[in-house]
Amino acid sequence: MKPCFAQRIGKTLLAVMMVLVASHGSGQEPYDQQPINYSQKSTDNPIARLQQQLDQGQQSLDFDEEHGFLKALLKSLDISPESQVLVYSKSSFQLQQISPRRPRALYFNDDSYVGWVQRGDVLEIMTTDPVRGEVFYTLEQQPEGKPQFVRDQGQCTVCHSSSRTQRVPGGLVRSMYVMSSGMPNYGSGTFNTDQTSPLSERWGGWYVTGTHGDMRHMGNVYAKDRHKPEELDREAGANVTDLSELFPVEKYVTPHSDIVALMVLEHQLQMQNFLTLASHEARRSAHHDQVMNKALERPVDYESDTTVRRVQGAADKVVRHMLMVDEAALTDAIAGTSRFAEEFQAKGIRDAKGRSLRDLDLKTRLFKYPCSYLIYSKTFDQLPLNMKAAIAQRMREVLAGEDTSGDFDHLSRADRQAISEILQETKPELWKLGE
Repeated sequence: MKPCFAQRIGKTLLAVMMVLVASHGSGQEPYDQQPINYSQKSTDNPIARLQQQLDQGQQSLDFDEEHGFLKALLKSLDISPESQVLVYSKSSFQLQQISPRRPRALYFNDDSYVGWVQRGDVLEIMTTDPVRGEVFYTLEQQPEGKPQFVRDQGQCTVCHSSSRTQRVPGGLVRSMYVMSSGMPNYGSGTFNTDQTSPLSERWGGWYVTGTHGDMRHMGNVYAKDRHKPEELDREAGANVTDLSELFPVEKYVTPHSDIVALMVLEHQLQMQNFLTLASHEARRSAHHDQVMNKALERPVDYESDTTVRRVQGAADKVVRHMLMVDEAALTDAIAGTSRFAEEFQAKGIRDAKGRSLRDLDLKTRLFKYPCSYLIYSKTFDQLPLNMKAAIAQRMREVLAGEDTSGDFDHLSRADRQAISEILQETKPELWKLGE
């Protein structure tokens, strides 16, 4: 006998109450609830795997008096010293040790980031869990005993899970008006910088080495008048290739804060945030459907219209950032001072014509073929199937020229063809999902 109308209404209300209790009853952030469970132990990330190797005696980290565990950790994580970028704004929890004379050094590869501060107590690490997002650790700079990575208990996500990171645990690059002490003038505002930011808003509080023609940025200088912090001497900070007159560069692993590394870092962090958002949206909406399906006695594989919309919305955000929509155009050529660009491109997966999504342009835009290399990342590969399919379908529509919104007009016909051919050859399983 079919349930009466009142029974159906009762089941619906019960299901809604179950979802509301699961979502809001604990006061936790959405990413700390099922099915993401961010605060639970993360085992699928490079630091967790390294700690296991250290515990089992399969790995060790050498300590030196100048940099502590820094060089050994970079080697263990396969992070090149050439990725070094330097920030002198007091924007780390070790801010007392940071100044224009002692900038904080950051190093990164596709999935891990290491921060080092002169005379700092700890190394700061951010690393990628392909489901949860960015996970934060510290490593005490003490040679005694076995190195032990300590996971952050929520302090880092105060800043690293905001609207600046798509409200998921993630990374960001901030540009600020900084005084000579390194203290940001927050009253003048800050910029969250990524590939869409004009250079004129980038790198306040950062050192920048490299050439960029007539374009100007906020790096390498500080505000001299606290009442007018926006009045920077941008000319003094332009096209700087040697930082030795600004601070003792010999204290650092390299003398560079490469402009190309900074641009890649800005793209990568926000791209990773969008991928994490896609992971969370697909998993949380599927969990929501599971609760409702059980309560309403629907088929276990029923996918609600709400879930379809959430997945498509997140997929569109991924595709827009991946295909470099609204990228700030370069009006002059960019050239770094380190070997970062060479090493970055050498890691590319190449098709039969020798093309790679890691090939750099640096004349009018960042990449020669405007599609993010993070399409090969572990986070992307572990996205739920419905999310990957939605991204693949949207990618095919755009690259086939079927999107008429105008948002992707920056992609020429040659761009679309090249990206399509590269993906068909180097990631065929994704390409088939979009069919």
